[in-house]
Amino acid sequence: MATTYSLVSELERLASALSSASEEKSVDVPIASVAERIAKSLGVKNDEVAILGLSTRWKHLYFMAPLALKNVGYIPLSSNSALAARTARESRPEIVNNFAAVRHASVFEGVKIGNESAEAIQKIISAPIQSDGRVVGILQISRKGPTSMSAGPDFTTDELEKVVALCKPLGKLLRHVAVDPES
Repeated sequence: MATTYSLVSELERLASALSSASEEKSVDVPIASVAERIAKSLGVKNDEVAILGLSTRWKHLYFMAPLALKNVGYIPLSSNSALAARTARESRPEIVNNFAAVRHASVFEGVKIGNESAEAIQKIISAPIQSDGRVVGILQISRKGPTSMSAGPDFTTDELEKVVALCKPLGKLLRHVAVDPES
């Protein structure tokens, strides 16, 4: 938990520095490296962390991390099968430890990231990233593998609390990041 709070503090400092240093609307913040730090902090693989931005103009979610998913496509907010869309609509975090058995959009799971072969998401935490009281993105932490057992332990409420804690500074950070080019 200490590493997560350390990362929360670090993200808060970065967001504050961006606020005071930049009058520009967007800044080049390496979201992929932020996602890697989150993965390390939570003890998951880099490709098990997804940060999605919200396009209010086009009413969809788009991947900011992992980078391999950035140009693959969008998730419409109206989707009834996408957990990320439901998280954005309801602005409520949740844990799904039987994700592979739940009906969901799986198109992004089939995308090979790096040298790793694509594995199914077995377990997932999905949480809204908010700024000024409105959802601006989604943070998802997953455990992938061929089976639920091989993916690792179930997510706990403690891990959910860590993810929610990370969402607060991420909301401040996303205010300073270049948004979806089509929004």
